[in-house]
Amino acid sequence: MVLERVARAKINLFLHVGPPGRDGYHPIGSLMVFADVGDRVSFIEGEGPGLRLTGPFARELTGETDNLIVRARDGLLAGRSAAWAPFHLVLDKQLPIASGLGGGSADAAAALALLRDGLALDVADDVLHDIAARLGSDVPACLASRSVIATGRGDRLAPAPPLPALDTVLVNPRRPSPTAAVYKAYDRAVSQQGAALPDWPVRLAGPEDVAAFLAHCRNDLQPPAVALQPAIAKVLGALDMSPETLFARMSGSGATCFALCRSQADAARLAARLTTAHPEWWVKACRLGS
Repeated sequence: MVLERVARAKINLFLHVGPPGRDGYHPIGSLMVFADVGDRVSFIEGEGPGLRLTGPFARELTGETDNLIVRARDGLLAGRSAAWAPFHLVLDKQLPIASGLGGGSADAAAALALLRDGLALDVADDVLHDIAARLGSDVPACLASRSVIATGRGDRLAPAPPLPALDTVLVNPRRPSPTAAVYKAYDRAVSQQGAALPDWPVRLAGPEDVAAFLAHCRNDLQPPAVALQPAIAKVLGALDMSPETLFARMSGSGATCFALCRSQADAARLAARLTTAHPEWWVKACRLGS
């Protein structure tokens, strides 16, 4: 038996961040949406044990050591005495590492879902959600893999108001943007507006409406990330100057940026031109939405 699941890339259309609390965690308010591109995780019965890595970014991972998929597997199976057939997990790593796309979180979420199905485990959705939350703030949202409003540490999720499908181009300069360093830099100039959510429009009928709405929102981690990694500014500059771009912003703590476009044709044209002009960048046209 072979089961597969796409670990869809997560994009923060906005990310409002408050000052850290006594526990050191930052409250957030974020609109998270998911792309039709991502890593692919497979459950293979009859092979094992272990995790096999493939794909263009596999070499940048460290194997089983501290891999979030391994932590997800071990967390789900801990204390379970049921006998099951040998199995193997395969991660086809298509997304850049530490890129602000929630790749590791999405991989872990996909592994949880695959293991529950592949091993026929009697695990309720709320239990799976609790395991996901212990793995990381983004993992519960990635487990749902649909548009959500995330608050608290990112673990309190509510359905997002209706959004149109959004043709988008994702661009990563293949330069590091370490989350811990970005948050440390952010703490030196915390946003006075904090994690409060914006007022939601009555209706978002098309990509132009979404772009206009996002112009009144923020990614509070973008300024410190740009200061630490100037390559992000270069990407944003290229996107902002492109006629196909309705709106551009960085996702998460970077370094991936996104450009919303009017149509699939515009997104394809923009992606092709950027790939030619900047072959050192990772560029991918995709569609965002549930």
